[in-house]
Amino acid sequence: MAVEPKIAPSMLSSDFANLASEAERMIQLGADWLHMDIMDGHFVPNLTIGTPVIESLRKHTKAYLDCHLMVTNPLDYVEPLAKAGASGFTFHVEVTKEYWQQLVNQIKTKGMRPGVALKPGTPIEEVYPLVEGENPVEMVLVMTVEPGFGGQKFMPETMDKVRTLRKKYPTLDIEVDGGLGPSTIDLAASAGANCIVAGSSVFGAKEPGEVISILRKSVADAQLNS
Repeated sequence: MAVEPKIAPSMLSSDFANLASEAERMIQLGADWLHMDIMDGHFVPNLTIGTPVIESLRKHTKAYLDCHLMVTNPLDYVEPLAKAGASGFTFHVEVTKEYWQQLVNQIKTKGMRPGVALKPGTPIEEVYPLVEGENPVEMVLVMTVEPGFGGQKFMPETMDKVRTLRKKYPTLDIEVDGGLGPSTIDLAASAGANCIVAGSSVFGAKEPGEVISILRKSVADAQLNS
């Protein structure tokens, strides 16, 4: 069974002063999800948006809000983000080894979809228990740059992790984030990624809708050929 392509423009690259209209524009142009980067200034050096922004944006869109938590204490965010209207809740494996079962349970109980992310330097084997557990995550996010900042160069060596995951879990949603655009999408799609986060390549394009279409077609073509 093929997995669905899902294109998720990274709102970190949008015009924050016009977040609602930027979100609407992306959905109109064909985006499936809106990727929301939540950083605490601790797990990563940058500080971005938090629960109040998710809550404000939810009043203006019915879109799937794909929240990526680059924070040291994701448990503290579950209830507030659920109330704010988050759809997906992706946490980092590096900070949750001791309590991921409790975290996944809480995320699901609050009606959100759990995912787990890993940095480029983290061994892929660390996420296996979370995908195979009694109460598994539903997505794995493979970071293709170091988390914390937009606009970085795609790291092709991370595709080995994607290939390994896709071979092991044919129906799993595998997301990639960092440096994705028309010049790198074929590498990610052929490796097996189906959920594509793209920031500057979409928001910086003259025709963002065309870029979204290119990303989707690459994933769909790779699925057909796999």
